[in-house]
Amino acid sequence: MKSQLIIYQVDAFTTQAFKGNPAGVIIFDNEPDIALMQNIAMEMNLSETAFVFPGNDCLMIRYYTPEAEIKLCGHATLSASHILYETGRIKSNKEIKFSSKAGELIVKKQGDWITMNFPLFPLEKIEITPEFKIITGVKPQELYKAGYGWTLALMKSEKEVRNMKPHFSLMKDSPYGDLIVTAESEDPSFDFCVRCFAPGVGIDEDPVTGSAHCALVPFWAGKTGRKDFNSHQVSKRGGILKVSLKGDRVDISGQAKTIFKAELFI
Repeated sequence: MKSQLIIYQVDAFTTQAFKGNPAGVIIFDNEPDIALMQNIAMEMNLSETAFVFPGNDCLMIRYYTPEAEIKLCGHATLSASHILYETGRIKSNKEIKFSSKAGELIVKKQGDWITMNFPLFPLEKIEITPEFKIITGVKPQELYKAGYGWTLALMKSEKEVRNMKPHFSLMKDSPYGDLIVTAESEDPSFDFCVRCFAPGVGIDEDPVTGSAHCALVPFWAGKTGRKDFNSHQVSKRGGILKVSLKGDRVDISGQAKTIFKAELFI
């Protein structure tokens, strides 16, 4: 019989089962084969599965959607960190250093919250084209290109964000295949709301998107002059994030809940 691995499923950016964003997590003793990681992610069929394995002086982390590897994922990093702390592999008073394809990621646990320090995404304002409305059904107030292929659109209201029904087949191969839409929150508990669509990498709508806040935090900081925000991702599952601007980095904090663990026979 071949080796057995433990695979976890974690709901991130929530304390409730079946809310937030689910991610798969596997911790390997050695670097796994690329094809194996892609096949496991395809089998899990979640927006992302995180693969953690030892590096020279830190832990390596890689992220796969069912269709492709991506450089950075917030909820999968949160999920992997949650499992490392929950299983005692890392003590709760110790920070975790991950090496990702987006650079070094630093994670700390503070009570029930896990804080991830991520790179800031640059923003460049761009022209609003007629194609955007054809694809999304709405015209934004402002449009920006952000890091790692994201586009960020400012909408006039939370209602408009919630009611968006993009044409995903058109969006997939367009310049807007990875799209963040945001507006001021109508709920006084939150500063802004957000939804994220990524059919370009096989995810029509991502339930909760930590990495999108690498663009959202500097954007809203520029609009408000503030550095600390409460974010509400208004997808069907929903999610809550505490986020802060830290120089040229962003702190993204959330909670997580383990849903199951299972043996993987390969």
